[in-house]
Amino acid sequence: MSDKKANSTTAGKSPERDKPWLFRTYAGHSTAAKSNALYRKNLAKGQTGLSIAFDLPTQTGYDSDHELARGEVGKVGVPVSHLGDMMNLLDGIPLDQMNTSMTINATAAWLLSLYIAVADKTGAARTKLTGTIQNDIIKEYLSRGTYVFPPEPSLKLIQDTIVFSYKEVPKWNPTNVCSYHLQEAGATPVQELSYALATALAVLDQVKASGEVPDEDFGRVVGRVSFFVNAGMRFITEICKMRAFNELWEEITVNRYGVTDPKHRMFRYGVQVNSLGLTEPQPENNVYRILLEMMAVTLSKKARARAVQLPAWNEALGLPRPWDQQWSLRMQQIVAYETDLLEYGDIFDGSAEITRKVEELKEQAKAELATIERMGGAIAAIDYMKRRLVESNSQRVRHIETGEQIVVGVNKWTETEPSPLTAGEGAIMVVDPAVEAEQVERLKAWRAQRDTKLVEKTLADLEAAAKEGRNVMEYSIACAKAGVTTGEWGTTLRRVFGEYRAPTGVAQAAPERASGELDDVRAAVDAASERLGRRIKFLVGKPGLDGHSNGAEQIAVRARDVGMEVVYEGIRLTPTQIVRAAVDESVHVVGLSILSGSHVPLVSELMDRMRKEGLSDIPVVVGGIIPPEDEVKLKGFGVAAVYTPKDFQLNDIMADIVRLVDTEARAA
Repeated sequence: MSDKKANSTTAGKSPERDKPWLFRTYAGHSTAAKSNALYRKNLAKGQTGLSIAFDLPTQTGYDSDHELARGEVGKVGVPVSHLGDMMNLLDGIPLDQMNTSMTINATAAWLLSLYIAVADKTGAARTKLTGTIQNDIIKEYLSRGTYVFPPEPSLKLIQDTIVFSYKEVPKWNPTNVCSYHLQEAGATPVQELSYALATALAVLDQVKASGEVPDEDFGRVVGRVSFFVNAGMRFITEICKMRAFNELWEEITVNRYGVTDPKHRMFRYGVQVNSLGLTEPQPENNVYRILLEMMAVTLSKKARARAVQLPAWNEALGLPRPWDQQWSLRMQQIVAYETDLLEYGDIFDGSAEITRKVEELKEQAKAELATIERMGGAIAAIDYMKRRLVESNSQRVRHIETGEQIVVGVNKWTETEPSPLTAGEGAIMVVDPAVEAEQVERLKAWRAQRDTKLVEKTLADLEAAAKEGRNVMEYSIACAKAGVTTGEWGTTLRRVFGEYRAPTGVAQAAPERASGELDDVRAAVDAASERLGRRIKFLVGKPGLDGHSNGAEQIAVRARDVGMEVVYEGIRLTPTQIVRAAVDESVHVVGLSILSGSHVPLVSELMDRMRKEGLSDIPVVVGGIIPPEDEVKLKGFGVAAVYTPKDFQLNDIMADIVRLVDTEARAA
């Protein structure tokens, strides 16, 4: 469509409009049946694509009855343990007509296999399936933490899905390079551009080097690579970032891969706007934040998102209700259908300011990409990129603390009227604790009714294929159809590939030495340490499967910078392991970070184990998205202090911790 045609407003004729982007709502909770009911409601309200959120056991390859799954089942997404769950999740949804996005990474090959198994079973042709699996493992090592296997076999799994999909499911996006969580981890726009593009290069180079795709078909593979980005509050910068992404991808696909078809060079992306910036204080302000962030990825026609999913205004408080998700969906529909946004060409073409900023971002991103290339590419540079993200996030936190970065209602204009939106029972959605037990019982029943010999055979075939370096996709689909569970698939590949613990970036992050704002806390740490006879030792723990480690990392870095000795071993620890570390390391205080909503069962178990080990005198503090009623429960278990997103002053938290330790020291 030409700009002239798009802008025509002849008498009696409305301007032609572009098609709107896909409207999605990232959703899934409790059970497959309840999530299916939610999807049907959202589709009836005008949602045009599915975006499935899986719970943490599913994302990390565990069944719902695994020890590490305790407290996590159905919390941040839907549990899918086998083909029966996937059938229930997609019941009544015509897969050959639906565009489905699945936010899944380490187990992406498995969930795609389950999806295809459902399609085969319901008669939906594989060639008609449209959608996306995220399938970006590098950003999991850097920011989100739902990795399982080491980098090399993880890249091979991505290769397998790409090679399989371009032949069998040609309209599917088999990898969706995700810079969203990089920004959540503190990435600057330049880091977001360069680290995401470095990931795309690592994946495409791997597929090309495999020789499994003929040169004449490689453009089709490049054309199915999509991206998933974040849009924050720096409105103009975000618009320019997306235009820079488009232009850089065009250059890469032409110069590095020789792609000739313009359709295969298109930068295709979906977006979830920034959840990191949503505030617990005055949460009603989040509505404006979400709208502005959405505009940043829809205003520029040349850089417009293909799909948009918006968080709900109250996600900093807990799980949003269906009404909250509807409010975000209506925001998209109003912009798309009530405004004239889709009637015009790109309104930023010819802007000197936009052009200048885009060129600045491109040059800086190219320089950072060159640094990563010199290191050997994205896999070799994981440690480097993780350290840089921890450092940039530390800077972001400091700017909010000092007021250099204003967050309305948090560090400025904090006076407020009580919000009627957050009052009363049911202001946020709470997953029924009985859901987990019910899911486990259904899982046991599923295992009992299947053909055990067929399950064993398909798993043996899968293991052999993985060991021999063959493509695992058809073997995984056979496993799905035989009734294999998510945990069995994960266990089989763990045996072949092993497991991995990603770098935390904490020890390597540059220390904050010059800031006078730390002096008072440092002095308090020194004084308390002298009374203890040794340095305050602080154990920072991430129990359960929650991989969002940004908060834990910032607490660990700040504790180190104020002079504490810090023990931080990263994510995915059981309460037993954390208590064992507290004993072995002779720590003075334990801090837990939990963002998945599983804080009540995990903290309860940990406090019981602390008492059994005779550690009742060691204070335990907890941070996360914790509703007020749960804060009361945690303190009833013996927790000394609870911190939520409103507690943004890390120095105040450090001072609290010193007081807690010092009180115990004086009482001893």
